[in-house]
Amino acid sequence: MPFYDEKVETLPREELQALQLDKLQAMANELWGKNQFYTNKWKAAGVTPEDIKSLDDLSKLPLTLKSELVQDQEANAPYGTNLTYPLRDYVRFHQTSGTTGKPLKILDTEEGWSWWGKCWAHVLSGAGVTADDRIFLAFGFGPFVGFWASVEGARLIGATMIPGGARDSLQRLELMKEAEATSLACTPTYAIRLGEVARENGFDLSDIPITSTIHAGEPGANIPSTKKKIENTWSAKCFDHAGATEVGAHSYECEVQPGGTHLIESEYIAEILSPETLEPVAPGERGELVITNLGRWGFPVIRYRTGDVVKYNIDKCECGRTHMRFDGGVIGRADDMVTVRGVNVYPAAVENIIRQFDEVDEFRITVSTINHMDEMDVELELVENAVDTVMDDVKDKLYTMLGFRPKLALVARETLPRFELKAKRFHVKKQDAA
Repeated sequence: MPFYDEKVETLPREELQALQLDKLQAMANELWGKNQFYTNKWKAAGVTPEDIKSLDDLSKLPLTLKSELVQDQEANAPYGTNLTYPLRDYVRFHQTSGTTGKPLKILDTEEGWSWWGKCWAHVLSGAGVTADDRIFLAFGFGPFVGFWASVEGARLIGATMIPGGARDSLQRLELMKEAEATSLACTPTYAIRLGEVARENGFDLSDIPITSTIHAGEPGANIPSTKKKIENTWSAKCFDHAGATEVGAHSYECEVQPGGTHLIESEYIAEILSPETLEPVAPGERGELVITNLGRWGFPVIRYRTGDVVKYNIDKCECGRTHMRFDGGVIGRADDMVTVRGVNVYPAAVENIIRQFDEVDEFRITVSTINHMDEMDVELELVENAVDTVMDDVKDKLYTMLGFRPKLALVARETLPRFELKAKRFHVKKQDAA
């Protein structure tokens, strides 16, 4: 099994937790008095770095919400007060995608950016990428952090990085073929889209020697039917990865599948809490991921509520790693669920049904309230020459899962939007249209 840092990745749990505590205490001492955001926040809660004597003491520190960071930047434009060092010490600017609100601006020091690269080196190594590989980054390289840090990760493990910006999908496929790319990094949606473009243009994907695809930016690679679709499209093994611009690249899938995604516990501390009570949940139970990054002192997040729902497992993996795993990766978002006719509907569960049908190229779901009645409309775009009866099959499968029949509509080819970054297929418009 490939490792980036085998000694650290296989540490006994007691030694791993001792390492986490050392890093946490060092970071807390560094932030105190320098980072205005956390110094003020901790003072208001009546705690100081001296109060952190064990990992259990982490719970004494207040939780951090994304809305707090956004409000802080609005009040202290443009970058807020969650900066530990003077502006001249920062070398990288990125911002969140803005899909869940106003974009958050993020700055990184040289040390913080190197830490990002180390985290991505874990991600790539977990997928089996080595110095013998050529990894293609199908990404536009804008201010969204996306796959920027994978450039550093590739450099650290010695893999050849092939940038895929400023090209359309067909041009990217041609470049992948010419450069003999062996690994592809992009969103799950875009991996499927590239397959669609190849089919439409008579491009043979087997001409590209891809053996692995690595995905981030949205759920999908952890959804069984979507993972299978990607693997069938590319004849390659599909790997999931999770992270966030404000948090870092925190977890990845190893070659033991389905083993879940490993948290990089040498660089993060995770708490899995009930969203309702904020009390810890037991292994195997669903809870919200609350995370503390340990190597990004220039822009830290301490006890940050990610909104991601996970089930954790601390048993040693077959790959040899002892780091915590999230069974099934990030299962969903705490705020993703929507109730339709009394049924709790999760977007990932619906996607898992629809992606079972190879005839479906793209889809869009809209939940609305009409005459006080919840309605769920599903628009499907099928591959060319697909048999229309697949619509009934999809409807039956969804009925079995949901217990009610959504409205299905067949739309013309190229009607629905295509996505390179985070896809937005699930829309909620629950206002009365009467």
